[in-house]
Amino acid sequence: MASAPLHIDRPVFGMLTGISAFFLFAVMNTCAKLLDTQGYHVIEIAFWRNIISFLPLMFYMHFAERKDLLKPKNPKAVFARGAMGALSLAVTFQAFILMPMADATAFVFTAALMAPVMAFFFLHEKVGPYRWAAILIGFCGVLYMAQPTGNTNYIGIGFALGAAFLHASMQVLLRHIGRTDDPLTTVFYFMFLGAILTAPFMPFIGHIPDFKDLWLLIPLAASGGMAQIMISNAFKYAEASVVSVFNYSGIIWATMFGWFIFGNWPALQIWIGAAIVISCNLFIFWRERRLSKKIA
Repeated sequence: MASAPLHIDRPVFGMLTGISAFFLFAVMNTCAKLLDTQGYHVIEIAFWRNIISFLPLMFYMHFAERKDLLKPKNPKAVFARGAMGALSLAVTFQAFILMPMADATAFVFTAALMAPVMAFFFLHEKVGPYRWAAILIGFCGVLYMAQPTGNTNYIGIGFALGAAFLHASMQVLLRHIGRTDDPLTTVFYFMFLGAILTAPFMPFIGHIPDFKDLWLLIPLAASGGMAQIMISNAFKYAEASVVSVFNYSGIIWATMFGWFIFGNWPALQIWIGAAIVISCNLFIFWRERRLSKKIA
């Protein structure tokens, strides 16, 4: 009997897909915030995000004859990630709806501190002093960049911190699933369960989207779907403690969208904090690439 192929990490590829995923997540959250202004309920937004992304993926798997991907090798973990993802999506959308994008992003980014700790205890990953230092310095940059506005929204903060915990849990779970299952399998069941779990609420809170809303619904689903594929690949090929550092890049995208779409011009601390975050990301990228060359 042939043995399963040995999983090999590709840290640089994992980090690049991680950066791309966090950019796409910012696009998705921006679309969700704009849909809220059009009268869409947060659960309804989550439903349309999942169902619109799910249908093309289902057709791809059928016509590309990839039905093998529908049979997860680690079904308990895959289904747990799907259910957790459905809850996380609604909680995250609610946080961004209740709070300014920069504030919500700052609190959600506490996931970057939770993930390495979870990875250390549950996946037995080694988190060296350089990574810890980069995480802590990057988190300080995030706090400096997205200072609270002063109008404290405790409900919004509660949703944001809840989203952070769910994000960190899913990041560690993705790393575990990535050792056995294809990223498309993980994404397929995430979207499938997300649509199934939110569908029962649609007769009470949903409505048929207007044609003019398609310019938000389609980018919402497309960015969310691609982000899931990217993040699944990121945690498949790089350690959770490494990919989580690039979570910080999302504050840059959130700031840009807040500036161009919502008219929030970044203050000086935004640029200083962004410089700190980018420096930490580049340092980790350089160090991991150097280590991967030594191993090779």
